[in-house]
Amino acid sequence: MVRQLRLVALLLAASLVTTTGVFWAAEHGVNPHIHTFADALWWWFVSSTTVGYGDIAPVTGTGRLAGVVTIIVGIYGYTNFIALTADSLHGMTNRRRLGTAPVTATGHVVICEYTAFADELIQGLSRYPDLAAREVAIVTDLVQVQPYPQHHFVRGVPLSPVALKQANIGQAAVVFLFANIRYVDPDLKTLHTASRIQQAAPTARIFLELNNPRHELLPHLAGDVTVLSSRDLLASVLQHRSLDLSAHFPRA
Repeated sequence: MVRQLRLVALLLAASLVTTTGVFWAAEHGVNPHIHTFADALWWWFVSSTTVGYGDIAPVTGTGRLAGVVTIIVGIYGYTNFIALTADSLHGMTNRRRLGTAPVTATGHVVICEYTAFADELIQGLSRYPDLAAREVAIVTDLVQVQPYPQHHFVRGVPLSPVALKQANIGQAAVVFLFANIRYVDPDLKTLHTASRIQQAAPTARIFLELNNPRHELLPHLAGDVTVLSSRDLLASVLQHRSLDLSAHFPRA
């Protein structure tokens, strides 16, 4: 974006210097409307923007050729400048919705992967005062736009250091890591991600979903880790119950 804006600015600047110089050399002393170089500059601004007031018009062939170049470059330059600026403003105003804005919250809840279980958890957060009082950040590449306007959204793979940094994982108090069944071995991927999260947020309380709650690699995770069984999570959804975290957080 910046490189493109610089290119457009350079093109317009080159047009200003060259065509104004050619116009001044060809029209000065010939065109009765050209008295000072400021008149030539005024002509360039009016012509490059295609406003065309008509107060200054070229009378020589060289001056007209300079006018043609000025108009063509001006149309290209200004339209691209407007388009690039509009695109930049659109991106800035939609960063939160598109998941590219950094999360500045502290002591917050980070939910990794937006699955059906994650959605059940989000909808049930209000039942647990300790969780409901905290800001929430959802880190996932399974959706393209912010699923809940009231919560932060980071579009990316939870395993990515960039996505975790954007979610301010180091300042998170609670992390929920749900299994992504797109992988051949979801548990292995979950444990790998949990290990990386522990390195970035050693004081965070981590809850992770595993198909096998007794996975052989689970003991290698240190710190405060609680396993959520995929079978139990599925049962709660099929029975239309919110995820039960009563053993870990008091209910309202």
